[in-house]
Amino acid sequence: MKYLLVLVVVLVAVHIWRKNRRETLEEEARRQPPPPRPVPAPVTMVACRHCGTHLPRADAVEGTLGLYCSAEHHRLNEPAPR
Repeated sequence: MKYLLVLVVVLVAVHIWRKNRRETLEEEARRQPPPPRPVPAPVTMVACRHCGTHLPRADAVEGTLGLYCSAEHHRLNEPAPR
């Protein structure tokens, strides 16, 4: 008789455990995934005509012969005005 009682208690415990597990899985399935983050627009990269360093186009110094990473490189590479 005591083995039958132990078996019933074990079966009830397994049933309760499986029911809770099923509810947890269903709740996780209902949960919406977070929306994807917006991807920033790509930035155009250019190389300095003097040293070859790559930098964003917006940060480059524009000269008559090309793009430069700084005003110093622009001054060193551009021809002197006449």
